Amino acid sequence: MSDIIHLLPDHLANQIAAGEVVQRPASVVKELLENSIDAGSQTIRLIIKDAGKTLIQVVDDGIGMSETDARMCFERHATSKIRSTADLFTIRTKGFRGEAMASIAAVAQVEMKSKRHSEELGNLIVIEGSKIRTQEPCQAAAGTSISVKNLFFNVPARRNFLKSTSVEMKHIIDEFQHVALAHPDIFFSLFHNNDKLYHLPKGNLRQRIIGVLGNKVNKSLIPIQEETDIIQIKGYIGKPDAAKKTRGDQFFFVNNRFIKSGYLNHAIMTAYEELLPNKKYPLYVIFLDIDPAKIDVNVHPTKQEIKFEDERLVYNYLRVTARHALAQHSVTPSLDFDTETSITSQLHSLDNSNKNITNFDQHNTFTSKANLGSGDKSSYQKPEKTAREKSNIDNWEQLYEQIERHAQQQGEEQQQQEENQDTLFSSAANTDEYDQGLQTFSSKASAPASNPQVSKQLYQLHLQYIVSPIKSGFLLIDQNAAHQRIVYERYLTKLQNKSATTQKLLFPETIEMGAAAANILLSLLPQLNQLGLDIKDFGNNSFVVHGLPAEFNNADANEVVQSLLEQFQQNIGLQLEIHENIARALAFQAAIKRGKLLDQTEMQQLVDELFACNVPFRAPNGKKTFVTVELEELAKRFV
Repeated sequence: MSDIIHLLPDHLANQIAAGEVVQRPASVVKELLENSIDAGSQTIRLIIKDAGKTLIQVVDDGIGMSETDARMCFERHATSKIRSTADLFTIRTKGFRGEAMASIAAVAQVEMKSKRHSEELGNLIVIEGSKIRTQEPCQAAAGTSISVKNLFFNVPARRNFLKSTSVEMKHIIDEFQHVALAHPDIFFSLFHNNDKLYHLPKGNLRQRIIGVLGNKVNKSLIPIQEETDIIQIKGYIGKPDAAKKTRGDQFFFVNNRFIKSGYLNHAIMTAYEELLPNKKYPLYVIFLDIDPAKIDVNVHPTKQEIKFEDERLVYNYLRVTARHALAQHSVTPSLDFDTETSITSQLHSLDNSNKNITNFDQHNTFTSKANLGSGDKSSYQKPEKTAREKSNIDNWEQLYEQIERHAQQQGEEQQQQEENQDTLFSSAANTDEYDQGLQTFSSKASAPASNPQVSKQLYQLHLQYIVSPIKSGFLLIDQNAAHQRIVYERYLTKLQNKSATTQKLLFPETIEMGAAAANILLSLLPQLNQLGLDIKDFGNNSFVVHGLPAEFNNADANEVVQSLLEQFQQNIGLQLEIHENIARALAFQAAIKRGKLLDQTEMQQLVDELFACNVPFRAPNGKKTFVTVELEELAKRFV
């Protein structure tokens, strides 16, 4: 029997390796940008066409490559970054495995021009599917220019798995942001289909964050810094009131390498404990500098996952540093009592407004006088209150007034409810309608409240739920989830029929946003216009809103658009069709919110429209719109 184990051809081995390194156009962008940084570049330009499917080009002014190096860089496991096993524990460069260029050349048509600063001519290499087509001297600028064309041209199955242009471009922008934020001392620019998305001059970290994420984040940035023998922490975190519904603006860098870490993210979220609303996520751009020997970056091909020698110690340092930064900028609540006399003064001033502290005040006064010794007690005078003490006193008095007013209102509301219940039960007990209503409630067939055979009276519970009686018990309807289903199906119909009603704004509103969000919004404009959102591209990542869908009555246009984009990005991972994603995002924004008071007509209309939907049982996000409570189940609770 002949031998069956053999070596794979180089081009086939490269294609297999490319499956791990090159997953999508954004993977190529990441590898090329990191190579430019490792080459000592001060200016890096990224040019994209068709979200990287047609062209990805990176032009830098780095050290360039010789003729031999230009050829060797396309060989597997060829690298200038490491030479021995010991080098793995002192890695400071972006790349080190020597797989990226070979993997890219295996699945694309690559053209590279590179020239050293000290040489007159550069080198041109054209390679397709790991096969060199051209290698010759050429005229070129100092540095390196690499063009990757027709990605996955020889692997059609992989090309078919690529997402839409907007989705792939979002991933490219994410990778560009990671590299640009990590190196504010390098000039970066990004062009997509001849449109300039980013122009980032050299500057400090704060300037780079503003350039990447937009001017709107400037006011919400809080500096964070800590230096110990083990780790150095620096960067910026966002104020709680600037938190978003998506995790997009959250960046960790370890030794200037972007990483993903749910564990470290938990440390930051713990620092914001009780400061953020539910399902809100803060902005942060945090850099950790640590001895390379105490981390392992060789965990995943993307190098975005690393292992720490002492992860718990890093967690605690990060949490405490973030908490301290929030406290320094008066974000976390704190009580500030300077001296013992200030406490005494505050308590004494409250003597007339709160009788419960009279004895305490007299005791303090007696103690103060006793401390005067044998001097003339009549000459004792209390120190005058400072402006700060007077301000604190006013705050305490307002607090007591609010507490007393709130308690009084609660008592009046409770008394009124008891009187209403007494009136209701006494009047109902004296009428035949009450007995007939009970008989009807327990004997008729199960049906929603719109059935004339069942009581039509609807009730709103805690401004969140609608109680609708049926023959077998009652329905408990979530008003927000139910309205989401109604509006979602309404928007799907409008998209299908290409008909919508637009409510024009009295004054058009201009909206500015970051390049990533602007790119997504630009791709959604045709569908949004069909749904009644009259919005036009104004250039330079800005848009003008002329009108909103009729459902958004008196809504803030900026808030509607920003929330729409956040919700749309949340749904991208669900791999929905674009029209379904837009309909879900808009329905989430337009739906009746929990806490809104509804009258009988509004509740009845909501119930009727819900049961007229194609899928009335579930909201677009899959949650139930209503639950049924049977009379038998209620009876068991009284046993």
